Amino acid sequence: QVQLVESGGGSVQAGGSLRLSCSASGRALSRFAMGWFRQAPGKEREFVAGISWSGENTYYTDAVKGRFTISRDNPKNTVYLQMNNLKSEDTAVYYCAADVGRRTVISRDSSNYDHWGQGTQVTVSS
Repeated sequence: QVQLVESGGGSVQAGGSLRLSCSASGRALSRFAMGWFRQAPGKEREFVAGISWSGENTYYTDAVKGRFTISRDNPKNTVYLQMNNLKSEDTAVYYCAADVGRRTVISRDSSNYDHWGQGTQVTVSS
């Protein structure tokens, strides 16, 4: 079993930055591909970014390309999401998730992810 805990959310003004962290316990994160998702009020959960087990492969949704960076530190069992130039439309609850069945392929489908954190709120004011 994998337990995931997100941190680093908060309230910022448009143009600001935040770094989210996702810490894992129970199993080594280095075995899995990892993803960040977000859910805004009244909207479905959507894929934001993903990273392969080694960190060699990353993938971003178009809305965050060039602004967000996903990375991982396997010895620390932690995945990060650096978010720069934040916009009001980035306001959402952000979740990290582990895809136990994949290591190098990054899935955008939330149903492929097996373990989820509780989420952390990001609020961007314009």
